[in-house]
Amino acid sequence: MSQVNVDKNSVTQRTAPKSEQSPYLLLFIILVLAALATWIVPAGKFDHETRNGITFAVKGSLHAVARSGVYPGEIFMAIVKGVIKAAPIIFLILFTGGLLAVIEATGSITTALNSLSRSTRISDTRIILIFALIFAILGTTGVVQNSVVAFVPIGLLVARSLGLPPVIGTALVYLTCAAGFNVSVLGPATTGLTQHLAQLPLFSGMLLRGITCLLFVLTVAAYLIISVRRMRRDGQLRPEQPVHADKMPTMTGRHKLILVACALTLMIFMAGTVQLHWATNEMSAMFIILAILVGIIGRMSGSAIANTFLTGCSQLVKGGFIVGMAGAISVVLQQGNILDPIVGFLSDLLAPVHPAIAAVGMFISAALMHFGISSGSGESALLIPIFSPLGDNLGLTRQVTVQTVLLGEGIVNSISPTSGVLMAALATANISFGKWIKFVAPVVAIWFVICVVTLLIGVAINWGPF
Repeated sequence: MSQVNVDKNSVTQRTAPKSEQSPYLLLFIILVLAALATWIVPAGKFDHETRNGITFAVKGSLHAVARSGVYPGEIFMAIVKGVIKAAPIIFLILFTGGLLAVIEATGSITTALNSLSRSTRISDTRIILIFALIFAILGTTGVVQNSVVAFVPIGLLVARSLGLPPVIGTALVYLTCAAGFNVSVLGPATTGLTQHLAQLPLFSGMLLRGITCLLFVLTVAAYLIISVRRMRRDGQLRPEQPVHADKMPTMTGRHKLILVACALTLMIFMAGTVQLHWATNEMSAMFIILAILVGIIGRMSGSAIANTFLTGCSQLVKGGFIVGMAGAISVVLQQGNILDPIVGFLSDLLAPVHPAIAAVGMFISAALMHFGISSGSGESALLIPIFSPLGDNLGLTRQVTVQTVLLGEGIVNSISPTSGVLMAALATANISFGKWIKFVAPVVAIWFVICVVTLLIGVAINWGPF
């Protein structure tokens, strides 16, 4: 790793919040409450039918069954069952961390961004578009998630070199990455996980989701371009000499080859999902292959590749196992036979509502819940077991139901005070939360409109495959 990377990380460590509420604690409390509910809520079950290998609840078939309350010891067994059931997606998340660690160790991404920050011949608009393209891709593919904080200092460096305030530098990195991540087209820990829980083909529905992602990114890029032009008119001129970090590494052919290898692998996997129906296991395998290839190109030893990969995996253990923890809640609700009655109650409540309005309501519910559950994967694992049959009963496709959760989580990521990643990014840039909210409010408002329109279109076209 370059000295620049070390400095960035040290800044992040110094300025990040000292503590935040663990999502594990919140999920465990919900798990205990779910177990208690199995002794209170009348038990019931829907009849189910299988269509094309997918299980659906039969509308109107809810009937009472014998109570089967969950005992305290079974709560902990549910955690084990939840982890085992979610093993494929958990390992995909872990291997994602391993791959990213190997790529980061080569310095390819950081060096490319540093090269951009040193350029004096690129216009403001072009720099904004380049950052938007790079970080939107990194975000929508899940390559950069929580680690986006480590790149904020580069955005700040670019902003200083352009004579612009820190809020622009932070937005160049964090907001453009969020635009991609919030409508994740190929993110295994977001879209991949949520579709897996809803029994949808991995990364299906890519066209509408891709268009939505593009609109998110264009919104951010246009807003930043307009903001910078306004600042220029107000007298914030570009300095003749940019501010540089000392001893920045230069982009080499090896770095470029690594980035090309990553891009080609991504395209191969996209083709595999469409043509060969590749899914979670194939993606995990490709991540291992790519990590080895990147390490070899980066002249890392075999031991270094293995150790770096495992270190990267360890950094995402928390995010991976939270999927299993959240899945335990579903296990308890199903074991106690109270999940179907909850879905039935919500279905009866929303039955008079048009499916389009129901979809928007589910989206807003997921967004509000994300303020309390900052983990997107945790929220997906918590909501999808309830939202999927609920959507079935309300006449929504599983794809629309999945998107209500994904967009609900996504739109809150850039404004939630409970997001450790956002607060760490703001602390790194020394920007107050109030100032940030004032700056991003127009973007989030436009995003909200885009989300609603996307869901309405999804309902209208019966967005599938089912």
